[in-house]
Amino acid sequence: MSGRASGESEDKDYIQSLVRGLEVIRTFTRYKPRMTLSEVAQHTGLSRAAARRFLLTLVRENYAETDGKYFSLRPKVLDLGFSYLSSLPMWEVAQPIMRDVVNELQESCSLSVLDGLDIVYVARVPTERVMTIGLSIGSRLPAFCTSMGRTLLAGLPPAELAVFYDRVKLEPRTERTVANMVALKDAVETSRRQGWTLVDQELEMGLRSIAVPVRNRRSEVLAALNVSTHVGRNSAETLKTRFLPVLLDAAQRISASLPQ
Repeated sequence: MSGRASGESEDKDYIQSLVRGLEVIRTFTRYKPRMTLSEVAQHTGLSRAAARRFLLTLVRENYAETDGKYFSLRPKVLDLGFSYLSSLPMWEVAQPIMRDVVNELQESCSLSVLDGLDIVYVARVPTERVMTIGLSIGSRLPAFCTSMGRTLLAGLPPAELAVFYDRVKLEPRTERTVANMVALKDAVETSRRQGWTLVDQELEMGLRSIAVPVRNRRSEVLAALNVSTHVGRNSAETLKTRFLPVLLDAAQRISASLPQ
């Protein structure tokens, strides 16, 4: 927490205790679902005494539990995320349309929004096939090397896109990842111009995906919709000729169902 800007600590509207409480919650992950007080303190940079107060408050409010040594989150913490999802106008209308996509293409379909440098999954209808990357609602992936990410970047106003380019670190995920700023800008511009994005094994070898924007009545990009597949099942050409029309139709149906 020492890295906080001095301006934040001086801002009367900035509540550090709330920020630190959220940091404690975010410390728990699929790789660290149970932690001791010392581990939480170490990961958050809090003193043991401060970490203990935050953890016991979460336990008292039923957001966490403890056996006396280890702490873990309780299901109630999901309320925080689903409060956001329930506020999305596309949440309810998208799910049945996405199921139609999966039934027709027999591949997983996902919906995401942009959050800083990442995309965040807000809806997903999977197939039974197992992928190396485990994805679910709330999963985050880097925007620069994903089909939904580039679709969302292509929908940003120029000033916001410039901020993204200034902040992003282009770390290759595979040997095919576009990790050059000039090439990335070209790729995003291509996505904007053609209205869809195909990413071929840039996030994970063997995985390719295609995405389209979901717009509101003012043609602003609200989210991105994609279908992903293994390279052994579908070629890039198949994604463009067979998958793309289905995705474009689904995105249009979602957009048309949104409230004005």
